[in-house]
Amino acid sequence: MKKTVRQNKIEQLINQYVISTQEELMERLHQAGITATQATISRDIREMQIVKQQDAGGSSRYMIYKAGNQNEMQHLYRSIGETVTEVDRIQFLNVIHTFPSYANMLAAILDDLDLPEVKGSLAGHDAIIVISADEIEAQKVYDLFKKHMNETLAE
Repeated sequence: MKKTVRQNKIEQLINQYVISTQEELMERLHQAGITATQATISRDIREMQIVKQQDAGGSSRYMIYKAGNQNEMQHLYRSIGETVTEVDRIQFLNVIHTFPSYANMLAAILDDLDLPEVKGSLAGHDAIIVISADEIEAQKVYDLFKKHMNETLAE
């Protein structure tokens, strides 16, 4: 399994569930069909800058530390390359198709980045609708996705 696919799934699980131990994370990964050793999970946690913090409900849980925009943009590019299958632009909207179960994770990354071209997003199981203010902004989003989608497909 590719590290980026596993790490994308880890991010998705951390955003979806309250996970506070490596054992819980390993179990969730196993339920998702991904087998990884404790050492691998530990390395992923370090590389992904996952930290334990209290959430709004007072529970201690893993969260991804948002260190800097450049790091997050690289994460977006990798995620596009690993998960996006198709992009269509319709006026000021982009419809982005992903592999099953990756749309929410990718939408969360977009939302966290707070890109000026993205006014909002709606995600389902395998598709995201990205809303832009106008067709020019939507074209920028389309171009970004096409560029990074094609980079990975060319490798």
